[in-house]
Amino acid sequence: MAASPDASVRLLRELVAIESVTPWLVPGGSGEGAIVGYLARYLEGLGVDVEIDEIEPGRLTLRARVSGSRSGPTLCLNAHADTVGYDNWRAEALHPRRDGDRLYGLGAADDKAGCAAMALTLASLAADPPASGTLLAAFVADEEALSIGTERLVERGGIDAAIVIEPHGLDEIVVAHQGFGWIDVITHGVAAHGSAPEQGVDSIAHMSQVVAALRALDAEEYAPTAGSPCGKTVFHTSTISGGTDYATYPTQTVLGIEIGTQPGEQLADRVGEIEKIFADLAAADDTFRGDLAVKLEREPFTSAGHESLLAILNDSFEQARGRVPTQVGLNAWTDAALLQSAGIPTVLIGPAGGNLHAPGEWVSVSELGQLCCILESAARAYLA
Repeated sequence: MAASPDASVRLLRELVAIESVTPWLVPGGSGEGAIVGYLARYLEGLGVDVEIDEIEPGRLTLRARVSGSRSGPTLCLNAHADTVGYDNWRAEALHPRRDGDRLYGLGAADDKAGCAAMALTLASLAADPPASGTLLAAFVADEEALSIGTERLVERGGIDAAIVIEPHGLDEIVVAHQGFGWIDVITHGVAAHGSAPEQGVDSIAHMSQVVAALRALDAEEYAPTAGSPCGKTVFHTSTISGGTDYATYPTQTVLGIEIGTQPGEQLADRVGEIEKIFADLAAADDTFRGDLAVKLEREPFTSAGHESLLAILNDSFEQARGRVPTQVGLNAWTDAALLQSAGIPTVLIGPAGGNLHAPGEWVSVSELGQLCCILESAARAYLA
């Protein structure tokens, strides 16, 4: 590698200190502008070609590339430059701290370690270009929200294979993961004075029945999937709102949920299960009315056509770690699904980390260094 292990820590510290909270999730978040600008200057100074793509005002993806002297395939490395918010640990989140093998800070694992590893891989290939083809590193916007960065990347095309970098642990390569939906579940009531129960219909009380039925569905249908390759089907209640005042029966209650889909399933399967709950409750009580609104749908990921890339990665892992990683599924969603759905053979790797989306987020410093070695080795082999 052109960079030492100390250089990877120094760069990661710089990235963690730059606030890049995605504003779709947290109003007032700065987005990717500052971190993309920093990385663009850093890479330009090393002879890397850079291009900044403004997808929406203030929402930026950095596309950086190194090419060989001969034409050939394009290998894309993908990591996201945005983070979630940090209200629960404002005094520490943007002040990176190392303790042994762990570096702590907002985005240290998710996903600024991936950004640092990509930048250092580009730096090494710029100093000694590959034989052919192109290494494209996409520092994408908005993965923590609507993934507009990777959506734009896919629209532009020209990618032959992709490695998505997310915190996971270098003992495994992820070749499948769940999809998910964000759904508003809505119950409807009838407004009435609190003293006139014969006139009112309580949407909150009806929502309590829906929640109980959803919890039963989770226990009876989703819990048994815990042993599947992609883990237990995701389900949790997320937000709730309803009612206008203490004295009036509430006319509408809205419950936000996140719910998963296994490879081979569609969100329509989950929607059908919720609609059956509505039908059962309406059959028992003719005042019950419920409906739903799908706010976001993401399909599951199953890698395909990735065999040659996987063979190269296995060799690179063995060189760096002395063993070949196992192939696994994941009970979360990543931008890998968008790349694979566009017909781009895709796999996911990343360093060990913890406390993602929570105070005390950390990444393994040693695995970050190994990841840099793996990415460089794989890129050189793929672009030979």
